[in-house]
Amino acid sequence: MKFKRQIKPYRAAAGGWGSLEATTRFVLDSKAALKNMRNLMRMNKARGFDCPGCAWGDDNKSTFSFCENGAKAVTWEATRRVVDSEFFARHSVTTLYTQSDYFLEYQGRLTHPLRYNAETDHYEPISWDDAFALIARHIKAMDNPDQMELYTSGRASNEASWLYQLFGRLMGTNNFPDCSNMCHEASGTGLKRSIGVGKGTIRLDDFDHADAIFVFGQNPGTNHPRMLHSLRHAADHGAKIVTFNTLRERGLERFADPQKPLEVVTSMAGTISSSYYQPNLGGDMAAVRGMVKCLLETHRARLAAGESGLFDQTFINAKTNGIEAYIEAVDHTDWMQIVAQSGLTQAQIREAAAIYQSADRVICTWAMGITQHKHSVDTVREITNLQLLFGQLGKKGAGLCPVRGHSNVQGNRTMGIDEKPSQAFLDALGNHFNFEPPRAHGHNTVEALNAMLRDEVKVLIALGGNLAAAAPDSPRTEEALSRCGLTVHISTKLNRSHLVPGHEGLILPTLGRTERDRQATGNQFITVEDSFSMVHASEGIGIPLAETQRSETAIVAGIAHAVLGDEKVKWLELAGDYNLIREHIAATIPGFADFNAKCDIPGGFYLGNAASELRFNTASGKAEFSAAALPASLFPNLDQEVPFTLQTLRSHDQYNTTIYGLDDRYRGVFGQREVVFINPDDMADLGFTEGQNVDIETLWNDGITRRVSGFKLVPYNIPRGNLAAYYPETNPLVPLNSFGDGSGTPTSKSVPVKLELSSALADQRIA
Repeated sequence: MKFKRQIKPYRAAAGGWGSLEATTRFVLDSKAALKNMRNLMRMNKARGFDCPGCAWGDDNKSTFSFCENGAKAVTWEATRRVVDSEFFARHSVTTLYTQSDYFLEYQGRLTHPLRYNAETDHYEPISWDDAFALIARHIKAMDNPDQMELYTSGRASNEASWLYQLFGRLMGTNNFPDCSNMCHEASGTGLKRSIGVGKGTIRLDDFDHADAIFVFGQNPGTNHPRMLHSLRHAADHGAKIVTFNTLRERGLERFADPQKPLEVVTSMAGTISSSYYQPNLGGDMAAVRGMVKCLLETHRARLAAGESGLFDQTFINAKTNGIEAYIEAVDHTDWMQIVAQSGLTQAQIREAAAIYQSADRVICTWAMGITQHKHSVDTVREITNLQLLFGQLGKKGAGLCPVRGHSNVQGNRTMGIDEKPSQAFLDALGNHFNFEPPRAHGHNTVEALNAMLRDEVKVLIALGGNLAAAAPDSPRTEEALSRCGLTVHISTKLNRSHLVPGHEGLILPTLGRTERDRQATGNQFITVEDSFSMVHASEGIGIPLAETQRSETAIVAGIAHAVLGDEKVKWLELAGDYNLIREHIAATIPGFADFNAKCDIPGGFYLGNAASELRFNTASGKAEFSAAALPASLFPNLDQEVPFTLQTLRSHDQYNTTIYGLDDRYRGVFGQREVVFINPDDMADLGFTEGQNVDIETLWNDGITRRVSGFKLVPYNIPRGNLAAYYPETNPLVPLNSFGDGSGTPTSKSVPVKLELSSALADQRIA
């Protein structure tokens, strides 16, 4: 595969013709064009399947309910290319390891169970029964249940996730590291502490009623493109879209709706952001604190003039706790610190505060630009503080909206994929199945990797995902995986994690979201939960490529049956009829009463949200203000100057660790991924020039050298002192022991680094 490498600024709006052209190209490249055209017409529709990409909600209004990246996800999954036993006979694991992540997944779908043979360095076929027996043998040989780690991807269905957590807890462990630990954990933690529920408080149609929408640390044009439709619609109806994002992103500037023919064939496009601010990486908390400081001045001035104050005092008095300590913290925050840390001028912050003040109904929305810092929990709570001051909960067109990543990452957590489950959840599970669940907290993802490095993990089972590519500190992560006694990967496609097996390794091929899932009682459907607490039914329509592929639910049930037998749970009966699983979910998880009946509701059903009804499940029974001080430094453990702060991010042809192609159209990068975005003045001060290759090295305090080489300098609209580069290529730079306070999330958006000119050409690893 050859790619034309160039840096060419993209002048058009996001969406539009470019989006249609890219979608068409990926459909044709799948070698199953007609099949995928039919698939796309059924995506996010009643009696169809839910998008396997992001967790944005369905508006049920559009003729086509998919975006460019959703189309990429579907065509990437529904390909005719296969990775079978003959492929692995031709390619050793060592040889495959030298290939790029794009090459690995491009080869096609996994079709047969495989076992790694360390003597030959090849994966070889194994029967399903023998694979389950091997897993059971390793698990039964463990000294205690906590020697097993049960990792979960956000694509796993509610049914598979619930069954998976039941298996783990019947085994006696709460070791459920998952992808949420690496992305939105700070959102859940911060929101629980502030409002008693770890989810957003709004519904999708609230965007139609907002007067202002404040967007923090996210790039919807690439990561959740359907959000652009909601933002564009809100802007067209007069809402002010106020963006805080370190990089200038095309999708947050202008958007041409691909479903409007005139916008596709002309230069017509709608403006998204009415105001766009570019804070330093990690500076969003300071920016919000500065806004509150401005608003507090106005509030006090009004009171002094005998007028009503600016804040919603009725809401504050009746529904919140801790306002006095918070106001004191705001008063003690110096403007010099706010300006220095945020990277914004006081005038810019006052301008943003004035927009907020003028709006009656405000939505605050954010993603991983907020959650992957050391002080992310405090930042989430600071955004919540702002909303509490104005009573922006419990009313139409207002609230809090963390935008989740993978399509069912929120549902996984609802189903009990949680290393720190609530006692109420464990009580319900224990009472229903008549056993005593484990009560001790388990491992999150970082803790699980550290346990592997200490040789404390005998078995890793990964329900989807690509842990080797997704986790930080790539060489240490790969070493951790290789130390396990057995690694089991339940996957649709070949990925990096398969190439660093434990002492023994299995790859178990699973069905994709688009494919028909036929079990003993007939065709099955699964469910997922989006970012707005809506639960949708999803039923695949495509014929699986091979009879040897099994659903995630069936694989989990097969493992559990082989290990535990039928004494407590008739696992294979549940795998044969997912309605039975949903009956158990209804009996153990609040909000799921009459689950099977609710699955017939067009567009899904709403789980509800106590905080949106002004019921706060906190110790005080009220929403809690946070009086946290601004961090003194993003890197409190470093005693040296930090020339640059780096964030890792996705390209446009990427979703999480899945690389669909080597272009990043909106940022003007084509045919390559080893690039680093830099402010032109920073590049000039270093004496470097555009297109030169540099090495990036982490500045840390543990004696470990973390360095990547051969990254091309690309001048970009980014604040001075800030850099950006793609992951997983720059994951080796993120220290495993650098994670968020209270969240455990790797600090992938604030990595202290320095740059040096490369002494050798980069190894691009492109086949």
